Amino acid sequence: MKKNYGPFYVAPMTFWIAAFVIAPISIIVVYSFMTRHFRGGAVLPYTLDAYRDLFNPGFLKVTLNTFWVAFVSTIAMVGLAIPAAYFMARSKYKNFFLLLVIIPFWTNFMIRIFAWREILGSRGFLNNTLIALGLIEQPVQFLFNTNAVILVTIYAYLPFAILPLYSTIEKFDFSLLEAARDLGASKFTAMRRILFPNIRAGITTAVLFTFIPAFGSYAIPNLIGGNDSYMLGNLIGYQLKTVNNYPLASSMSVVLTLLTMIGVLIFMRANRSSMEAVREEAGKQIKEPSQKTVQTSSAQGAV
Repeated sequence: MKKNYGPFYVAPMTFWIAAFVIAPISIIVVYSFMTRHFRGGAVLPYTLDAYRDLFNPGFLKVTLNTFWVAFVSTIAMVGLAIPAAYFMARSKYKNFFLLLVIIPFWTNFMIRIFAWREILGSRGFLNNTLIALGLIEQPVQFLFNTNAVILVTIYAYLPFAILPLYSTIEKFDFSLLEAARDLGASKFTAMRRILFPNIRAGITTAVLFTFIPAFGSYAIPNLIGGNDSYMLGNLIGYQLKTVNNYPLASSMSVVLTLLTMIGVLIFMRANRSSMEAVREEAGKQIKEPSQKTVQTSSAQGAV
């Protein structure tokens, strides 16, 4: 009788998830129901005061702004990543382009954000270039607004969209596109009906890998954004470091986690439904020619 070593194989991963995912989230949930101490921190008894404090217009405004920044950034990143990954997969220099995508990870994340401050600042590279070309007379305020946060977010997380799409597109059989063109389909129709359904898994991964970090971003809006680009990560940090209101910060973290999970589940469910619809349509298209062939053979046999 063979021994089952399965539990031993999954034990390290189980311990890792329990210690660094489940345990921290559990601590945050417990803190969110505790009472704020007048000197900071959290004490007993358990209350719902932290969740009651969330029902205010300011928190709703920050939540909507966070969702808007994450949504626009994700759409832009996926829109840029699809043609970039397609070009990389079709190029004979794919390894070189893949290296260019990975190179930014060799530099510290904070250094890259500060580099954008030097580029977009009032005396930065962009303003100096525009003034030198005579396009503007005074520096333009490119920093400390929502557009700057979206721009830097796209730059920071774009590789997380390109890499899974490249991995999916590279495995795609491009002869199917040529066959569709030979049958009269336009290039856009061939992409829409052949390529996109076959790389849907890569698109799903790209959306998840970009929306989740963008939604929970802290450093980028803190260094690049202003008062109109305050996000949930900044609000949680303010409650922890300045106000020392641990229960309120924990309740915000719980809400942030739940919103992210709900968004991911809705997206994955919608993606699964669309995939099933594509399979059903493909099955119908396969059955129709088969039925016609059978009917033609029957008619010829009768004759």
